[in-house]
Amino acid sequence: MATRVLVPLADGCEELEAVTLIDLLRRAEFTVVTAGLRAGPITASRGVVLWPDTSIDHLRDEPFDLIALPGGTAGAARLAAHDGLAELLRRQDTEGRWTGAVCAAPAVLAAHGLLAGRRATAFPGALEAHGVESTGRALEVDGRMVTSRGPGTAMDFALALIEQIAGCERRGAVEGPLQRP
Repeated sequence: MATRVLVPLADGCEELEAVTLIDLLRRAEFTVVTAGLRAGPITASRGVVLWPDTSIDHLRDEPFDLIALPGGTAGAARLAAHDGLAELLRRQDTEGRWTGAVCAAPAVLAAHGLLAGRRATAFPGALEAHGVESTGRALEVDGRMVTSRGPGTAMDFALALIEQIAGCERRGAVEGPLQRP
């Protein structure tokens, strides 16, 4: 059975992170479902319009192997305020499934108490308001929680998610053709 991934999208999300996550996880042959906080298109932080597959409200009872949150300050604030997504994230954690967040999105996890006692990283200043200290590293893996620092780490973040879930060989199969330095 294919790995099922949810990538929630909110107005103001960081498009570089959202598209990188979606693209690389699909290259890994994961089934990626994009979901808006509402029906219709999402306008990302730099004006790129993204069309989610569905809305979060249609997925409340569906399990996912991974929920991966793109950042962007405004997008992360909207993700954090959505009760349906909060419920999905808490269930994901309780059931021991993978969760990932990049840039400002680790603040979504912190806002719901999901980073308590865990190592995490985020865009500078994103976690402090929630009483969580960022390690400042580019990437952190703590249990089944993966966090990353910002747009410049989006590719490493997506590849780390692939490696954690599907192994080094799958990561290599995705990373090789990218011709990274």
